Amino acid sequence: MNLLSIQNLMTRNTGLSMTANQIKGLDKTQVDGLLPDADLSLAVKANWSVMCSADEPVERLEQRVTERVKLRAQFSFLKTVPGIGQILALTIMLETGDIGRFATVGNYASYCRCVGSQKISNGKRKGSGNTKNGNKYLAWAFVEAANFAIRFNSKIKSFYQRKKAKTKAVVAIKAVAHKLCRACYHIMKDRVAFDVTKAFGQK
Repeated sequence: MNLLSIQNLMTRNTGLSMTANQIKGLDKTQVDGLLPDADLSLAVKANWSVMCSADEPVERLEQRVTERVKLRAQFSFLKTVPGIGQILALTIMLETGDIGRFATVGNYASYCRCVGSQKISNGKRKGSGNTKNGNKYLAWAFVEAANFAIRFNSKIKSFYQRKKAKTKAVVAIKAVAHKLCRACYHIMKDRVAFDVTKAFGQK
């Protein structure tokens, strides 16, 4: 949230965009000089300070989680998915539970909030369904995984860029999250490693 706030402040007031890594790599003196207006500069500094102060507690929490919870064997293949490390794999394992309770991949994707919620009558859309159904933590996990996957896997990045060219970036990321969610269903159900070609096609 704080990172996005800084990016928005920079874009609105300078017309320039900064990546997350660029912002995270700033030191205090660099933050002071980002914007010429003193009030805007203070707003950036406040967001940056809060963002940095969260790093240490988050690291401690992650350390405690990895000490207390171990990834069970049937979920170990989740870590073969680009963008999914230990914490995301544990999150998916704990929030999914028994994968056998989902009869189809579509049921699982719906539970993870990775599909659109629509009301259909006589083949026509009549509005939106309950978008809060399902598991918000799995929804977060797969979007988080998608953001990492497009950075580390060229095929997934190409898929994202094609989607982004036709729609908004947030919709493109959700499309990647949906693909990863479906892949993870089969990974957990069949206990197999991730196959990017099966998940994202030949291109």
